[in-house]
Amino acid sequence: MAQASKYTGEDIQVLEGLDPVRKRPGMYIGGTGKDGYHHLLWEVVDNSIDEVINKHATRVEVTLHKNGKSATVEDNGRGIPVDMMPKFKKSALEVIFSTLHSGGKFERGKSYAVSGGLHGVGAAVVNALSESLIVQVKRDGEKYEMRFERGESKGKLKKLGPGRGTGTTVTFHPDDEVFGGKIHFDPAQIAERLEAKSYLHGGLEIVFHDETKSPVVTHTFVHPQGIAEYLPKLVSDRAKQPVPPSGGVFYMDKQDKDAKLGLELALQWTESPDDLIKTYVNSVPTPDGGTHDTGLRSAIVKAIRNYIATHKLDPKGVTLTAEDIREGVVAVLSTYVHDPQFQSQTKNRLNNPEVAAQVEGLVRPALENYLNENPNWGQAVVARTIISARAREASRAAQAVTRKTAISHRLNLPGKLADCSSTDPGESELFIVEGQSAGGTAKQGRDRKTQAILPLRGKVLNTEQANGQKLLANKELQDIVSALGCGMGETIDVAKLRYGKIFLLMDADSDGHHIATLLLTFFFRHMKPLIDQGHVYLAQPPLFRIDIGKQTYWALDEIHRDELIKENGKSNSKPSITRFKGLGEMNPETLKSTTLNPKTRQALRVTVKDGEQLLTDKTISELMGKDVGARFKMITENAAEIGDLDV
Repeated sequence: MAQASKYTGEDIQVLEGLDPVRKRPGMYIGGTGKDGYHHLLWEVVDNSIDEVINKHATRVEVTLHKNGKSATVEDNGRGIPVDMMPKFKKSALEVIFSTLHSGGKFERGKSYAVSGGLHGVGAAVVNALSESLIVQVKRDGEKYEMRFERGESKGKLKKLGPGRGTGTTVTFHPDDEVFGGKIHFDPAQIAERLEAKSYLHGGLEIVFHDETKSPVVTHTFVHPQGIAEYLPKLVSDRAKQPVPPSGGVFYMDKQDKDAKLGLELALQWTESPDDLIKTYVNSVPTPDGGTHDTGLRSAIVKAIRNYIATHKLDPKGVTLTAEDIREGVVAVLSTYVHDPQFQSQTKNRLNNPEVAAQVEGLVRPALENYLNENPNWGQAVVARTIISARAREASRAAQAVTRKTAISHRLNLPGKLADCSSTDPGESELFIVEGQSAGGTAKQGRDRKTQAILPLRGKVLNTEQANGQKLLANKELQDIVSALGCGMGETIDVAKLRYGKIFLLMDADSDGHHIATLLLTFFFRHMKPLIDQGHVYLAQPPLFRIDIGKQTYWALDEIHRDELIKENGKSNSKPSITRFKGLGEMNPETLKSTTLNPKTRQALRVTVKDGEQLLTDKTISELMGKDVGARFKMITENAAEIGDLDV
């Protein structure tokens, strides 16, 4: 047996300066692939845009150099401060580019009222991950320059001589040692992002020089009307007719009464079968949505419902759902939040809990007023919503007819399935539950008419590594296929699906996440049409119960727990926190109110975005496949972002 190695204080490392960024770049830019590479450019551009937001700049110029691997960003803002900081014995410019958590955006209202930058790490991260970076600043009638290599300064700040105007210019070359040397900037992606920025700030001029083309191609983006011009472009790109055909755009630009939130919104209904809502926070795109997105979606539904009730337009024989109301919506929402809380440094999702109510409070009454003042538009939107609902009901009825011919197949259903009494797939739901104990709790808390429960024993087969014979022999997976009734693989027939919604209900821990991943792999590989048509969901059971005074709150994870305590823990009552070890620990009523009841539960629909089919396929192959090397590479590249990993 090998002798155990000693573990002492000498083995403990403390990463100083910018070393943490180079050791774990994924923590700061999301990864070292194409997205992370471009994230460096977005960080530099967003610093210039922050000058625009605070009315210190009117022009941003971006140049992609001939090699396709270096870029320059120039603005006519105030220019980064260059005066000495006695505490550090360095210029402010050098501190900003060489020290994490440094900058002028921590005290709101002093240097920046609002900004996309939050943590004071963007400039330093770009510097740390660039093989070379040059900063030039014009301010106070002088021009200055400082050079860096891989985060280290190469000489002191130089005064180059007189400089006209003010502004900052940053030229950088991402480090091939970090990114592998095969990645280049994508001119089309850069142009699309910059054009979107120009829409968000009406009147801002953004110039993009693409030197990878011969001759050099220059794009100039200026949109004086801002997002009011952006919306028609999005509608046109989707090639779906507006509702009504003559058009009808709702637009608002407003702040809440306490000036904690500003928002600009342009919204229109179309004949598209789905919605498109683009959201931004302080000019930063949030593709994963967040609380501002939630507030907008809620406001749309409530405004339409109130309009229908006020004008007695309730349809007969059909019930309008939130999805019916939002179907076809195309919207651009730009919000300005004084203290935004993003899910990560890449800022893909906004987490401020108070923003949802603020957005809803601004949008709902304004949209209601617009509907009342424009009755032709309002009635056209309601008519479009009713048509959507009737189409959904017709589809449901057609499935019910098909289902009646298949009732005899219930004789072949798995014995441990607690089925629902309804045979209508439009209202029937199947919860695939982890473990017999949790299954028992779910059976007691369910609605017996519409909700069926299928408990599983532990972790199911990894179908990415299993052959067909093993798959057919696996009882847990075959029970799922039997319960759903639509077959699998090439013979799958979604019209025979017995449940319109399939929920994966697992413990909110690493084992539960692993089981959910195994099941998603099975659905993606062998029952993919169910995902494509929106039948598969991830249930969201709480991990924590928080009692503060007489109020009870439910948190999905540690971050959500801390947010709820911060938001509601201002009273003298000390929070009492209970962590659920598993679903079986909950009483049936708790599981029902938090996870099963359609009126109060949260759930995530599993989708694969357009254009991401190949990426999803590759990710599953690497994460779940037999190639250990590919999985090891994927895990190590993303290690900084992952807490508990169980594969």
